[in-house]
Formats: sequence, structure tokens, C-alpha cells
Amino acid sequence: MKLLDKVAIITGSGNGIGREIAKAFAKEGAKVVVSDYIAEAGIETTKMINEAGLEAIFVQADVAKEEDIENLIAATVEKYGTVDILVNNAGISGGLADLNDISIEDWDQVMAVNLRAPFLASKIAFREMSKKGQGNIINIGSMASLAAGRGGLPYTVSKHGVLGFTRQLSFMLGSRGIRVNAILPGPIDTDMIKRVLAIPEHPVCMKIGASPAGRAGQPEEIAKLAVFLASEDSAFIHGAAYEVDGGYTIF
Repeated sequence: MKLLDKVAIITGSGNGIGREIAKAFAKEGAKVVVSDYIAEAGIETTKMINEAGLEAIFVQADVAKEEDIENLIAATVEKYGTVDILVNNAGISGGLADLNDISIEDWDQVMAVNLRAPFLASKIAFREMSKKGQGNIINIGSMASLAAGRGGLPYTVSKHGVLGFTRQLSFMLGSRGIRVNAILPGPIDTDMIKRVLAIPEHPVCMKIGASPAGRAGQPEEIAKLAVFLASEDSAFIHGAAYEVDGGYTIF
């Protein structure tokens, strides 16, 4: 098992990519802390893992709130004694409003979940990781981390920020035993992409069928890469950003 007895927190793991990462980590022997804003979804993920005879607990958290992130890390340490792996997966899309129609509240909410939360969670988890001089942080960005036209303005700015955050944090923490990398998914078959595909004029709808893969990806495909990045198989990989998009971003 590649993650045997590692303690892993996955934010936004009540469904979609986060759920599949949580399940994949548990199968590889990790002690998984499922976290989500929606309790029912997070509890369901935890139940799936536990019913497979694997280890997981659920801690509800709204990652837009610093106190919830503090509680998430504290509950993890209380239960398992440490934090080995943090996956900053929670995110929101924020819509496609025109510049004049984007309120400061809308802007701040997307930034709070997509960019400030990874910063806060990494900062607080680092307190525990630094005690052992080792740890692993994986940030889930997006194809919108690399180019415009993949989402709305707040979303695109926030996901560009996730990529910069990943690189700078890797530069800061690599020499202290903490690896930081990012996964940049393209269109993945989740509830979020289904909402996107319901908007015919959305740029993703217009190009997904023309990508080399010709399809949306599956959450399990992202989870497999997350296992690799969380394991010693990727020990020499620092500050990398993996595009997993079926070739979408080469257009």
C-alpha cells in the first residue's frame, strides 16, 4: 500500500473529485479525514470508505471560515496525532457574470473558497507537518489556472492564484521536507461540469468534444494522479502542475 498509515485530509470530499481521492487514498492504506461543507455528502463518502473496511472520519467544515479550518486540523490531530497529507480540493465556480454584474460579495466568496482556503489550510497543517519535517500538499487547480475562457472572471483569477501559490509554497517549504504540487483538471464528469454543460454558450461546451480525448474525464482519473503525488513514487517532484484534461488546453 502506497499510503499506509498516512493521515490525509481532503477538503470538498463530499462528492466528485474529492470523494474519489478520499476513496483512493483509503484503498492505499491512508487514514482519511473527509471534509465538506455539506454534512450529508461528507458522511456518505465516509460511509462508503468505512463499509469497505477502510479508515475514515468526517469533519464538517466551511473552508471559507478560518475557524472551521482550524477545527478541521485540530480534529484530525486529536484523532490521529498528525497530518501527513493535505489535499486542497474544495472549490466553487462562481458563474459567468459580466464585469459590471460581479458584486464584491461574489468576488470575495470565490476567492475565500478557491484561494484563501488553500492558504489557510496549508498554513495550519504546516504546523503539524513541520514537527516531523515531512508532509505533502496537493492543490487542485483547473485548466483555468493556465488560460482564460475556461470559466468566469473570479474563478479564473482564483485558479491562476492556486498555481502561483503552489509554486511559491513549494519554493518555501521544499527544503523543509514538505512537497507541494498541483493537479489542473480539465472537464471532469462531476456535478460542477454538469452545471457548466447545461449552458450551451459556455466555452467548455464548445470545445470539449473537439479535444483529443473527445470526452470528459472521470474523477477516478484525477484520484490516481493524486495517489501518485501523495506517495513516495513522486519523491523528486516539487512544485509541479499536472494538466489532466484530455488535451483540452493544447487548443
